[in-house]
Amino acid sequence: LVKYRPPAEQVRDGVTLRNDTGVFEGGEISIWYDPMIAKLCTHAPTRAEAITAMAQGLDGFYIDGIQHNVPFVSAIMDNPRWKEGTLSTGFIAEEFPDGFKGNAMTPELADRLTTVACVLDHVENRRKRKISGQMSGRAVKFSKERRVRLGDDWHDIEVVHETERLIQILLPGERGERAIVSHWTPGSPVWHGIIDGEEVSVQVRRISNGYRLSHRGVSVDARVYTPREAELVNLMPKKVAADTSKKLLCPMPGLVVALHVGEGAEVKAGDALAIVEAMKMENILRAERDGTVKKINVKAGDSLSVDAVIMEFV
Repeated sequence: LVKYRPPAEQVRDGVTLRNDTGVFEGGEISIWYDPMIAKLCTHAPTRAEAITAMAQGLDGFYIDGIQHNVPFVSAIMDNPRWKEGTLSTGFIAEEFPDGFKGNAMTPELADRLTTVACVLDHVENRRKRKISGQMSGRAVKFSKERRVRLGDDWHDIEVVHETERLIQILLPGERGERAIVSHWTPGSPVWHGIIDGEEVSVQVRRISNGYRLSHRGVSVDARVYTPREAELVNLMPKKVAADTSKKLLCPMPGLVVALHVGEGAEVKAGDALAIVEAMKMENILRAERDGTVKKINVKAGDSLSVDAVIMEFV
C-alpha cells in the first residue's frame, strides 16, 4: 500500500462513520489472502442520511499502490435503485451489464470538479509567489481567468475574490458565483472544503500540468491554464495511447492457473483464454474479439504483475 488514508472515523449529528481495517500504509497486500482490506460503515437515522455519509466518506478514502473498488462503490451510492432500496441479488449484473468503467460525468459534477481544479491551481500559485529568495524581475500581472480542461472538455472560470481560506469564483452564464472554503495544502492527497455551504472531498493525484481528480465514482484529468496557455495547448500534437488491442494483459497481480489455448489457435470473442488466481478467486480471462494466438509468454504456475503480457494475437 503506497498510500492508505481512510476518512476520519466520527460520530456527528447522529451519523456514525466507522472504518474496520487491518492494513496500514506501506504494508504488503499479498495475492494469497482475502481481497477485502477495509470495510467502511455508516449508521444514521435514515437510509438516505447513511448513504450520503457513505458517499462523502468514500470521496475522501485515498488508496494508491493497488487496484481497488472505491470508485465502483461510490457509483453504487449514487444509483437511484440503491437509494430507493429496490434491490435484488442481480443488482450489479442489471445495473452494470457491461462492467464498470467509471460513473458518468454530469454537468453538476463537471462544475464541481472545474471549481476544485481552479482552487487547487490558485492555492499552489499563491504559495509559489510567497517563496522567499526569488530573483527580482519585471512585474508580472497575475491573471485570474482560467480555462480548465476536464478530459476533452473545456470550462471557463475566474477567481474574483480571495482571503486566506475563502475563494470566490465565477462560472459563465447562469451558474454564477460560488464561495469556496478550502482547507487544502499543496501535496495533500485529498482536497477537503466547502462549496456553497456543502462539505466536499475530492481525491487529488498530481499529473503533468494538472491533477487527476476522483469524486463520486468519476476519475478525470483536470489541467488548468490561463486563456493564452489554452490557445497554445490546442496547437500541441496529441499523444496517442499505446495500442494493446492485440495483447492479453493480466488485469491484477496473480498466479496463472491454466491456459486454455495454444499458439496458432483461432479464438472467438468470448472464448476463455486463461485463468488467473488472485485473492482466493479464480478469474477467467476471455477474448475481446476474434483472432489467432501468435505467442504465449507465460505458463501455468507463473506469478504475474499487473499489465503483464500473457499472450499476443496476430
